[in-house]
Amino acid sequence: MCRSIKTLRPPAIPEEATQEEIRAAALQYVRKVSGFRAPAAHNREVFDRAVEAVAAATAELLDDLEVRGARSGAPVGA
Repeated sequence: MCRSIKTLRPPAIPEEATQEEIRAAALQYVRKVSGFRAPAAHNREVFDRAVEAVAAATAELLDDLEVRGARSGAPVGA
């Protein structure tokens, strides 16, 4: 759907995703779904709420994912 959103979990990235990376992905998603790069003033609040909700859901997803074959606490590639 949105090719500029990158995978945010190891091994696609070497370490856990930062909050900035998660928010950037959420912003790209909301932009794509809404069709607005930047919302008009009357839509700013709902747009920002959507970005925060998607970022929170993304962070929860990444925290709860269990990647098969990955050892807990082990560095990627170890």
